Amino acid sequence: MVYGTDAMIPIEVMENTGRVRLFDEEISEVGLLANLNVIDEVRNLAQISNEAMKRRLERSYKTKVVPRGFQAQDLVLRKAQLI
Repeated sequence: MVYGTDAMIPIEVMENTGRVRLFDEEISEVGLLANLNVIDEVRNLAQISNEAMKRRLERSYKTKVVPRGFQAQDLVLRKAQLI
């Protein structure tokens, strides 16, 4: 099996169905080569989309953070570690 192609059952291969009669190997090769030519562009677009989604999520999480300023000699609550 090849990714992106339809599977054919054995009956379709033995009998002369429409899929078998209309199959043209040359057109299929041209289509596969066209897909290979644009795969880098598709990957780049997917990467850009992924980065944009990560930035949107980061921005939404950062809006929930309350900034606090500390100065020297301020008392802060530290989490105690059990030994």
